Amino acid sequence: MTGGIRPIAVVGPTASGKSDLGLALAEHLGGEIVNIDAMQQYRGMDIGTAKLPVGERRGIPHHQLDVLDVTETATVARYQEAARADVEAIAARGAVPVIVGGSMMYVQSLLDDWTFPATDAGVRAKWEAVLAERGVAGVHEELCRVDPQAAATILPTDGRRMVRALEVVELTGQPFAASAPAIGEPRWGAVLLGVDRDTTELDDRIERRTRLMFEAGLVDEVEALTGAGLREGVTAPRAIGYAQVLAAMDGEYDMDEARERTFIGTRRYVRRQRSWFRRDARISWVDAARPDLVPTALAVVEGRSGGDGRRVDAGT
Repeated sequence: MTGGIRPIAVVGPTASGKSDLGLALAEHLGGEIVNIDAMQQYRGMDIGTAKLPVGERRGIPHHQLDVLDVTETATVARYQEAARADVEAIAARGAVPVIVGGSMMYVQSLLDDWTFPATDAGVRAKWEAVLAERGVAGVHEELCRVDPQAAATILPTDGRRMVRALEVVELTGQPFAASAPAIGEPRWGAVLLGVDRDTTELDDRIERRTRLMFEAGLVDEVEALTGAGLREGVTAPRAIGYAQVLAAMDGEYDMDEARERTFIGTRRYVRRQRSWFRRDARISWVDAARPDLVPTALAVVEGRSGGDGRRVDAGT
């Protein structure tokens, strides 16, 4: 429970400006930030995740950052439990929880009534063996056979999620989608604020961010993390940017190609984020490029405005 304090969720695509707006809102409202970016949970994964340095956090407490080692597996269920506790503890202190990030399933797990199906180590191991032996094409083929809808909605390169879908189908006898939460009133009456920009402008920001990450030492960061077990992790080494640098280190292509693939991978991820978040009618959208962004966002939060609507360019 939050004692009547309504959390604010600032969501939207990568590089749109969520972190800056989240900080501004927390500053205005007396809030604390709860990270909802899956990869920012990892210690040491700073440059490639665009994690805000401590010195730029304006003294505002941040939660769910640097809570996992790169050898640990990031799961939605772990995040859900920990972040719910953070939100309610922040509200109990009389502060406003400002939830900031763009990891789609994490957002839904925190703000909706989502009970995760049980897991079974034996069933999971069976499908992980299929993934190891036949690759993502093999598990995709199996998923097409038992749950065509899941196969059509999960990226065919996302082997881990396809394994989980196969596990859920086998354990429950129902399609994977049956385990998804129903969209209703957000938990705690949270206000959902979407941040986006014109596609051309956003592409330019992604290109610049990617270039600056490599210039700032992303390759050195990845090399240091390999010594901490990055390659042995399940989720961390698949993060956009880190996966491409690891492939370049293995000689699959050069670092210029790694940078280009990181840019392309980020753009693809942005398309998925937009598609996901636009389905949620509870989100009030604001254009991050407008000069009066903070007052506009505050008006939405306070119920004085419905935001800009869905005017952002959809041509990703």
